[in-house]
Order: sequence, then structure tokens, then C-alpha cells
Amino acid sequence: MIYLADLWQRIIRLTDERINHLEADHPEMKEQKSRIAETLREPDQVRRSRSDQRVELFYKLYPQTPVTTKYLCVVVKALPGDYFIITAYYTDTVKKGEILWEKK
Repeated sequence: MIYLADLWQRIIRLTDERINHLEADHPEMKEQKSRIAETLREPDQVRRSRSDQRVELFYKLYPQTPVTTKYLCVVVKALPGDYFIITAYYTDTVKKGEILWEKK
């Protein structure tokens, strides 16, 4: 298990099971743990999921990724006193949802 800090200094868990999920379901995410950490720490934008109020989506745009220019989206479940990564993936678009934080 890895513990990462987000921009609000909350400790976010990334379990070995989730790492295995990322690398199996999203092969482009192999060796991307440092970018996951960076996206949590220095996102461009954080949005609340429209389908689950306890899920936060951290986005950061990377000009170069294993799949061209993309946003990295790190999906975090935010429960009272417990924060953990559900998944992470590269995407072309930022999903709709309440903006919780935005880089100025």
C-alpha cells in the first residue's frame, strides 16, 4: 500500500489491489504512480462526481503521456476520515460536476 497526500494534505490510500486493477484494466497506467501522486498534490481541477457525492475527480493535463496529450483523472472516494483511490486513467475530457477546486 502507498500513502499519498492531496492538495489539502489529506492522506489518500492506494492499495496493492487498486494498483493491480490500474495496471490490468488500464495498461497505459503502468509506471504512472509518480503522476498519480503529482495529480493529487498539484491538480488543475478537482470536481465532485455527479453520480456519487463521496467521489472526487482530480484532473491534471499532461502534454505527453503513453497515449498522447491527455488529462490524468485520479478518482478518490472521500469517506469521513478515510480517503482512497478507486481508479485512475487518462482521458480527453473533464467530466461535469461541481468544481471543488481549480488552479488559478
